[in-house]
Parts: sequence; C-alpha cells; structure tokens
Amino acid sequence: MKGFVLSFRSEFYKTRKTIGFWGAILLPLLISLLAFAIFFTKSEKFTAMQPMGLWVQFSMIGLGMMGTLLLPMYTIFIAYSVNNVEHKADTWKTIFSLPISRWSVYGAKFAYAVFLVFLCLALFALFTIGFGNLLGAVKPELKFNAYHMEVQLMQIYFKLFLSSLGILSIQFLLSLLWSDFLKPMGLGFVATIAGVTAASKEWEYAYLFPYAHPMVAITTMIKRDNKVPGPVREIQIDMFTKDVYVSLAIAVVVFIAGYFIVRKKSVK
Repeated sequence: MKGFVLSFRSEFYKTRKTIGFWGAILLPLLISLLAFAIFFTKSEKFTAMQPMGLWVQFSMIGLGMMGTLLLPMYTIFIAYSVNNVEHKADTWKTIFSLPISRWSVYGAKFAYAVFLVFLCLALFALFTIGFGNLLGAVKPELKFNAYHMEVQLMQIYFKLFLSSLGILSIQFLLSLLWSDFLKPMGLGFVATIAGVTAASKEWEYAYLFPYAHPMVAITTMIKRDNKVPGPVREIQIDMFTKDVYVSLAIAVVVFIAGYFIVRKKSVK
C-alpha cells in the first residue's frame, strides 16, 4: 500500500503542470462560463421557461458537449498523457527497477488517470450548480432558485464517469504499450467517431461498444414512469443502465489483463 501511495503522489507531481491536469479544471470552468454567459446575455429568451426546464436547458450545454465528443476525447488524452510522461523521459526502466512492485506502479498510474476524469466531471457538476444558482441571484427573472437539481446533476455526471471507465481502461493499456502519439490517439479518435455514430443512430447494440457509452448514458439517463399521468414534475435518473454495467465490466477485465501484460513486459 505504501508503494501505491508513493507512486500516486509521484504521478501528481509529474503531471501537475501538464495540459492533462489543468484540462480537468479549465475544461469544466470554461464550458460552464460559456453557459452562464449565454443565459446572462440572452436572459429574455428564457424568462418564460419553467424552473425545471431552465435547469435542463442550462445543464445540457455542458452535458451535450461531454456526452458526444469531449468526454471520450478527454479520457483518451488523459490515458495518453499519464503514460507519456514516462515515454517522453524514457524512465520506464528506472521506475520498474525501483523497490516498488509493478502492481503498485501500474495501479497508481491507472488510479491517477481515473482521478483526473473524476475530478473533471465532479467540477462540471459543481460549476453547473454554482453558476445556475448565481444566475438565479443576478437575474431573478430566471427562476433558477425555484427548482433544485443538485442531486440529479451529481447523479448524471457520476453516470458519465462510470460510462467513461471502459474507454479509459482500453486507452490506458494502448498508451502504455505504444510510446508514439498517433497509434493510441488515432485509434481512440476513430473508435469515438464510430461510437458516437452508433449511439446517435440508436443502434440497439451500441451499449456493447465502450466508445459509445457516454452518449448512450446521456440518452438513457431519464427514468420514465408511464404509470404517472400528467407533466413530469421531477427528474429521476436511471443510474445503472446496461451500458454502465458493460463499461464497468470492460474496465475491470482490461485493467487486470493490462497488469499481466505489464508484468511480463520487458522494459528496454
């Protein structure tokens, strides 16, 4: 456990000044600021909307971007950037020669990549909630304060996080095995386009393709109760849909397989 903690801390110090680390903070901040600016400058277009509809419209600016291309591509980039530090400095041999098990090194690197994706999505939820409430304060005609969507937004972004783990595990292993930029990033980009296309066309088996999971998660996030008549008064999030289960299963299988590959890999 001590070796894992040391390796995880080392990952933070090595990447704290990189685009991958700051992207986890700046990406949600900038997109949330964009959503805030749109609603602030065009507030007259949204004054007639009901409070729940306002929150949905406001949050979908970030969710729409993340559920299509941004989350898969950011996840791919994180997986690459965490391992590229060692590829670029040619320090794999040094790391694996330290009195720390390969399991600790491998596990800490993967855990740090998971942490960055989680940090990014957690900040998306927090910034969306914060800027939405700020709009309700500075623009009272926008009835943001009349409805609370904090719990649902946290659930949605947590579901997106779970849906990204399959992509992360695959890309992490590819970027671990290949030192160049084009192979893991190129394959990831092509797979993402294929996944978005499959999900947008509502292919019935899209849930089996990990690169389609973020978009599938968005489209299946609302729990519908057909027994309740009348308009929807509250949003209920269906967290654990089949695409999430597939994503988690892929993450576990690929993570374990990756460890055995790394353990037997000769580092030159």
